[in-house]
Amino acid sequence: MNSKSLNVSRNMKIVLTGLLMAVVVILQLFASAIPLGTTTFSLVLIPIVLGAMLIGPVPGAILGLTFGAVVVIVGLTGADVFTNTLLNLHPIITTILCLAKGAFAGLGAGLIYKLLANKIPPLAASFISSASAPIINTGLFVLGGLLMSKTIVENFAAEGQTAIYFLVIVCAGVNFIVEFAVNLIFAPALASIVRAATAKKS
Repeated sequence: MNSKSLNVSRNMKIVLTGLLMAVVVILQLFASAIPLGTTTFSLVLIPIVLGAMLIGPVPGAILGLTFGAVVVIVGLTGADVFTNTLLNLHPIITTILCLAKGAFAGLGAGLIYKLLANKIPPLAASFISSASAPIINTGLFVLGGLLMSKTIVENFAAEGQTAIYFLVIVCAGVNFIVEFAVNLIFAPALASIVRAATAKKS
Protein backbone atom coordinates (compact mmCIF):
# COMPACT_ATOMS: atom_id res chain seq x y z
CA MET A 1 0.00 0.00 0.00
CA ASN A 2 2.75 2.40 0.95
CA SER A 3 4.74 1.40 -2.13
CA LYS A 4 1.72 2.03 -4.36
CA SER A 5 1.09 5.43 -2.76
CA LEU A 6 4.76 6.38 -3.24
CA ASN A 7 4.58 5.34 -6.90
CA VAL A 8 1.45 7.42 -7.51
CA SER A 9 3.11 10.38 -5.82
CA ARG A 10 6.19 9.98 -8.00
CA ASN A 11 4.05 9.74 -11.15
CA MET A 12 2.14 12.86 -10.17
CA LYS A 13 5.41 14.72 -9.67
CA ILE A 14 6.59 13.68 -13.14
CA VAL A 15 3.29 14.77 -14.72
CA LEU A 16 3.26 18.10 -12.88
CA THR A 17 6.90 18.74 -13.82
CA GLY A 18 6.09 18.03 -17.46
CA LEU A 19 3.08 20.36 -17.42
CA LEU A 20 5.10 23.15 -15.82
CA MET A 21 7.90 22.63 -18.35
CA ALA A 22 5.35 23.24 -21.12
CA VAL A 23 4.21 26.41 -19.35
CA VAL A 24 7.84 27.56 -19.03
CA VAL A 25 8.44 27.07 -22.76
CA ILE A 26 5.23 28.88 -23.74
CA LEU A 27 5.81 31.80 -21.38
CA GLN A 28 9.43 32.25 -22.46
CA LEU A 29 8.56 32.12 -26.16
CA PHE A 30 5.78 34.64 -25.51
CA ALA A 31 8.15 36.84 -23.50
CA SER A 32 10.72 36.83 -26.29
CA ALA A 33 8.33 38.92 -28.38
CA ILE A 34 7.96 41.63 -25.71
CA PRO A 35 11.09 43.79 -25.37
CA LEU A 36 11.75 45.42 -21.99
CA GLY A 37 14.76 47.63 -22.53
CA THR A 38 17.70 45.54 -23.71
CA THR A 39 16.16 42.28 -22.48
CA THR A 40 12.60 40.92 -22.69
CA PHE A 41 9.59 40.84 -20.37
CA SER A 42 9.28 37.53 -18.57
CA LEU A 43 6.76 35.71 -16.37
CA VAL A 44 8.68 32.46 -16.60
CA LEU A 45 9.99 32.45 -13.02
CA ILE A 46 6.43 31.92 -11.72
CA PRO A 47 6.08 28.28 -12.89
CA ILE A 48 9.72 27.63 -11.95
CA VAL A 49 9.17 28.76 -8.35
CA LEU A 50 5.81 27.02 -8.23
CA GLY A 51 7.42 23.74 -9.23
CA ALA A 52 10.30 24.26 -6.82
CA MET A 53 7.90 24.78 -3.90
CA LEU A 54 5.35 22.09 -4.74
CA ILE A 55 7.55 19.34 -6.18
CA GLY A 56 11.04 20.06 -4.86
CA PRO A 57 14.44 21.64 -5.55
CA VAL A 58 15.50 19.19 -8.31
CA PRO A 59 12.33 19.64 -10.39
CA GLY A 60 12.75 23.38 -9.80
CA ALA A 61 16.26 23.13 -11.25
CA ILE A 62 14.94 21.14 -14.24
CA LEU A 63 12.32 23.82 -14.90
CA GLY A 64 15.00 26.50 -14.64
CA LEU A 65 17.21 24.55 -17.02
CA THR A 66 14.31 24.39 -19.47
CA PHE A 67 13.97 28.17 -19.22
CA GLY A 68 17.69 28.57 -19.97
CA ALA A 69 17.52 26.20 -22.93
CA VAL A 70 14.69 28.22 -24.48
CA VAL A 71 16.67 31.44 -23.98
CA VAL A 72 19.61 29.87 -25.85
CA ILE A 73 17.40 28.61 -28.68
CA VAL A 74 15.65 31.97 -29.06
CA GLY A 75 19.05 33.66 -29.02
CA LEU A 76 20.35 31.40 -31.76
CA THR A 77 17.40 32.32 -33.98
CA GLY A 78 18.27 36.01 -33.65
CA ALA A 79 14.93 36.91 -32.07
CA ASP A 80 16.81 38.11 -28.97
CA VAL A 81 19.55 40.41 -30.30
CA PHE A 82 21.39 40.72 -26.99
CA THR A 83 21.65 36.94 -26.44
CA ASN A 84 22.37 36.35 -30.12
CA THR A 85 25.33 38.73 -30.05
CA LEU A 86 26.78 37.14 -26.93
CA LEU A 87 26.27 33.63 -28.35
CA ASN A 88 28.10 34.56 -31.54
CA LEU A 89 31.07 36.07 -29.70
CA HIS A 90 31.12 33.94 -26.52
CA PRO A 91 29.12 30.78 -27.27
CA ILE A 92 30.37 28.62 -24.38
CA ILE A 93 30.16 31.24 -21.62
CA THR A 94 26.77 32.48 -22.82
CA THR A 95 25.25 29.00 -23.06
CA ILE A 96 26.52 28.00 -19.62
CA LEU A 97 25.29 31.30 -18.17
CA CYS A 98 21.79 30.94 -19.65
CA LEU A 99 21.43 27.37 -18.40
CA ALA A 100 23.04 27.94 -14.99
CA LYS A 101 21.18 31.06 -13.93
CA GLY A 102 17.79 29.44 -14.56
CA ALA A 103 18.75 26.11 -13.00
CA PHE A 104 20.18 27.70 -9.86
CA ALA A 105 17.17 30.02 -9.54
CA GLY A 106 14.86 26.98 -9.47
CA LEU A 107 17.16 24.94 -7.26
CA GLY A 108 17.71 27.81 -4.82
CA ALA A 109 14.00 28.61 -4.54
CA GLY A 110 13.24 24.95 -3.84
CA LEU A 111 15.99 24.55 -1.23
CA ILE A 112 14.98 27.75 0.56
CA TYR A 113 11.33 26.71 0.67
CA LYS A 114 12.23 23.21 1.87
CA LEU A 115 14.43 24.67 4.60
CA LEU A 116 11.86 27.19 5.83
CA ALA A 117 8.49 25.49 5.26
CA ASN A 118 8.44 23.68 8.62
CA LYS A 119 10.06 26.51 10.59
CA ILE A 120 7.94 29.52 9.65
CA PRO A 121 4.37 29.92 8.30
CA PRO A 122 4.11 28.36 4.80
CA LEU A 123 2.96 31.65 3.25
CA ALA A 124 6.03 33.43 4.59
CA ALA A 125 8.24 30.63 3.26
CA SER A 126 6.52 31.02 -0.12
CA PHE A 127 7.25 34.74 -0.24
CA ILE A 128 10.93 34.25 0.65
CA SER A 129 11.30 31.43 -1.87
CA SER A 130 9.58 33.51 -4.56
CA ALA A 131 11.84 36.48 -3.86
CA SER A 132 14.98 34.36 -4.06
CA ALA A 133 14.47 33.23 -7.68
CA PRO A 134 14.75 36.62 -9.41
CA ILE A 135 17.63 37.58 -7.08
CA ILE A 136 19.59 34.44 -8.01
CA ASN A 137 18.67 34.66 -11.70
CA THR A 138 19.64 38.34 -12.02
CA GLY A 139 22.68 38.04 -9.77
CA LEU A 140 24.17 35.25 -11.88
CA PHE A 141 23.27 37.14 -15.06
CA VAL A 142 25.24 40.16 -13.88
CA LEU A 143 28.21 38.10 -12.67
CA GLY A 144 28.32 36.10 -15.90
CA GLY A 145 27.93 39.24 -17.98
CA LEU A 146 31.02 40.71 -16.36
CA LEU A 147 33.04 37.88 -17.91
CA MET A 148 32.03 39.37 -21.27
CA SER A 149 32.32 43.00 -20.20
CA LYS A 150 34.43 44.14 -23.16
CA THR A 151 31.94 42.74 -25.67
CA ILE A 152 29.00 44.28 -23.81
CA VAL A 153 30.61 47.72 -23.65
CA GLU A 154 31.60 47.64 -27.33
CA ASN A 155 28.22 46.42 -28.61
CA PHE A 156 25.54 47.68 -26.24
CA ALA A 157 26.64 50.27 -23.68
CA ALA A 158 26.24 53.97 -24.37
CA GLU A 159 29.33 56.15 -24.46
CA GLY A 160 30.86 56.43 -21.01
CA GLN A 161 28.88 53.53 -19.54
CA THR A 162 30.76 50.76 -17.75
CA ALA A 163 29.79 47.11 -18.11
CA ILE A 164 28.57 46.90 -14.49
CA TYR A 165 26.37 49.99 -14.94
CA PHE A 166 24.90 48.64 -18.16
CA LEU A 167 24.24 45.18 -16.71
CA VAL A 168 22.79 46.31 -13.38
CA ILE A 169 20.95 49.51 -14.31
CA VAL A 170 20.21 49.43 -18.04
CA CYS A 171 19.86 45.72 -18.69
CA ALA A 172 18.68 44.11 -15.45
CA GLY A 173 17.21 47.08 -13.60
CA VAL A 174 13.61 47.33 -14.82
CA ASN A 175 13.44 43.65 -15.71
CA PHE A 176 14.52 42.63 -12.20
CA ILE A 177 11.98 44.93 -10.55
CA VAL A 178 9.16 43.57 -12.72
CA GLU A 179 10.19 39.92 -12.19
CA PHE A 180 10.59 40.45 -8.44
CA ALA A 181 7.19 42.14 -8.05
CA VAL A 182 5.31 39.68 -10.28
CA ASN A 183 6.88 36.70 -8.56
CA LEU A 184 5.95 37.98 -5.11
CA ILE A 185 2.37 38.60 -6.20
CA PHE A 186 1.62 35.42 -8.13
CA ALA A 187 3.84 32.54 -6.99
CA PRO A 188 2.64 32.29 -3.35
CA ALA A 189 -0.98 32.64 -4.47
CA LEU A 190 -0.62 29.87 -7.06
CA ALA A 191 1.13 27.64 -4.52
CA SER A 192 -1.72 28.14 -2.05
CA ILE A 193 -4.35 27.28 -4.69
CA VAL A 194 -2.60 24.09 -5.82
CA ARG A 195 -1.92 23.04 -2.21
CA ALA A 196 -5.58 23.57 -1.30
CA ALA A 197 -6.73 21.55 -4.33
CA THR A 198 -4.36 18.70 -3.41
CA ALA A 199 -5.60 18.68 0.17
CA LYS A 200 -9.23 18.31 -0.99
CA LYS A 201 -8.39 15.25 -3.10
CA SER A 202 -6.49 13.46 -0.32
